[in-house]
Amino acid sequence: MRILVVEDNVGMLKMLERTLKKHGYDTVCVESAEAAIDHLSRELFAAVITDLKLPEKDGIDVLKAAKAADPRTITLIITAYGTIETAVNAMKDGADDFITKPFDTQLLLLQLKRGIDRNRLQNENLLLKESFAAKLGAPKILGNSDKFQEVIRQVQKVGPMDATVLLTGESGTGKELLARAIHHLSQRRRSAFVAINCAAIPNTLLENELFGHERGAYTGADSRKLGKLELADQGTVFLDEIGDMDPFLQAKLLRFLQERQFERVGGNKTIAVNVRVVAATNKDLRIQVRNGQFREDLYYRLSVFPVHIPPLRERPEDIPVLVNYFLDHYGLEFGKSPLKLAPKSMDRLTSYGWPGNVRELQNCIERAAILTPDGIIRPDHIAVNPIRDMEPFELKEIHLEGNLQTVVDRSRRLVERRMIRRALEQNGWNKTHTAKELGVNYKTLLTKIREYDIK
Repeated sequence: MRILVVEDNVGMLKMLERTLKKHGYDTVCVESAEAAIDHLSRELFAAVITDLKLPEKDGIDVLKAAKAADPRTITLIITAYGTIETAVNAMKDGADDFITKPFDTQLLLLQLKRGIDRNRLQNENLLLKESFAAKLGAPKILGNSDKFQEVIRQVQKVGPMDATVLLTGESGTGKELLARAIHHLSQRRRSAFVAINCAAIPNTLLENELFGHERGAYTGADSRKLGKLELADQGTVFLDEIGDMDPFLQAKLLRFLQERQFERVGGNKTIAVNVRVVAATNKDLRIQVRNGQFREDLYYRLSVFPVHIPPLRERPEDIPVLVNYFLDHYGLEFGKSPLKLAPKSMDRLTSYGWPGNVRELQNCIERAAILTPDGIIRPDHIAVNPIRDMEPFELKEIHLEGNLQTVVDRSRRLVERRMIRRALEQNGWNKTHTAKELGVNYKTLLTKIREYDIK
């Protein structure tokens, strides 16, 4: 944990540095507010400990600079002028705590630990707190289901680390949104977040997009071009649809991940950059590895921390939350606020399978908001069909990668899960009646419910 210490008394500064380093803190020490503010403009700190009385600018200026850089920064004010008025003013300006000289270093360490613990608790639901996320420019993440909450927990754990992350899930589940959340939770959040869709760019151009080119590298290359990896230096590069990358580029990307160096197209100069890689795919890379379509060594490099995002049909309890958010959003955008749902409109939305996931739901609400003349969204404004009518279409979404037995097993599990869930819903979740209707014994039904995590 990186801490900035600001103290114009050299003896006191060295004592604080020794104490903090002894307890495992990575410490940067400066003697003036100007130097501290300069550091805060260039890098992030978990905590700032500053003397109140400093030459020229004072500790309050440091405090304000720290909070402006990141509202989560823990700030401790130290002073020999320990009046109640000074303490109150410092706390009003955002100080987390106040210590008067002379002080016991154990007290300082205790107050620092308390601040760190408070910060940790505050960060637990960072992505779900709209007001706090807005201060940091972080994306607003929506979803109350247990499955999606687990995704949030994983993102919050890996975000502050510098590990490579692989996001998996169907199209429209919000992989880029979570990639941006990971970036905003990291120490790189002041630097660039650069996204590139590997499926949207022809392979002949993707190498150029990633690594850039030198002047004269090919016909029409009239000047040097910096690639996305170079532009993302000190930040995060998001490689979407990584499963569609050409094998030749997979090899070049692997070399970059191993060495953090590359050459531009047509160049021989080695360029080193410091970027974090977050990749995403809607394909099963393990199957692609078995089929020789994706490099195994690259797969293991990318999946240091895999996060799977479940489709919307597996977390229907999130639908009302998302619907209400989109109603507020498009109500304001189209000047029809407040938008409201007519009776049975929510039933129509929750009975649909949403093969396009959150993106399809958003498009549906946007269309309905345009159609309604009075701000009331009725069932006929919602262009979806009940889930039972969608099952044949959804079965087309079965991934056909792998051998025949693999695909058959995958299809069987999908059909079993949907049949059991529908039978349970139709029987009011009475398992005895459901087992009779499905023609299986009660114990087999319970086993299947546990296996498929049907709730």
